[in-house]
Amino acid sequence: MRLSAPLFRLKRLARQLARKERLPHHAALDMVAADEGFSSWGLLAAYYKTRQNKIGKPEASVLAGFGDGELLILAARPGHGKTLFGIDLLVEAARSGHQAFFFSCECSLEDVNQRLSHSAGRDPKVNSRLLIDLSDRLCADHIETGLSMAEPGTVAVIDYLQVLDQRRSEPELDVQIRQLRRLALRKGIRLVFLSQVHRSFDPDKKQLPGFADLRLPNPVAFQQGLFPARW
Repeated sequence: MRLSAPLFRLKRLARQLARKERLPHHAALDMVAADEGFSSWGLLAAYYKTRQNKIGKPEASVLAGFGDGELLILAARPGHGKTLFGIDLLVEAARSGHQAFFFSCECSLEDVNQRLSHSAGRDPKVNSRLLIDLSDRLCADHIETGLSMAEPGTVAVIDYLQVLDQRRSEPELDVQIRQLRRLALRKGIRLVFLSQVHRSFDPDKKQLPGFADLRLPNPVAFQQGLFPARW
């Protein structure tokens, strides 16, 4: 059995149904589950988790196809789990023996620890290889300084793309992305940029967002080899 849509879209349908029909959220979830052939949302969620375990962890698949020196955009609308997935990537990298860095001016330490507890539990191997940087000054210069001693194969998640040039004193976004691309190539590290998707993106019309659907304060020349075309 396959679900008709990804889990986050089914949750979105349930929220819409709850608002439209003035239902409790749990009742709307059960109704969506019934349309998928399950008697309750709990059974649907358990099936989804079992299926994910059988096909392998998505973060492991992403890392397997993500080469040293490359940049990756992880984009989604708010509330769809991109920060949690970014941390999952770092946990997987740390468990595989790589250094892992999380740069954010959006998350608090409590937020990060909560997500880490979901992803890593109390894995000492992860804790010893994961560095968390929650500086308010998130820009290419700060990230480059933070990664000055990074080893080849290091994975860094940047939360998020749109805040790199929010200070007027910082270079334009395109300039900073190119600086970080040079850093990634020079040191053989992998950079993941979390990104917001523009509110005009309609998942009912297109399954996945593309570069044109990103919400960007300034243009970035994505088509000039900054990011691999397969993502």
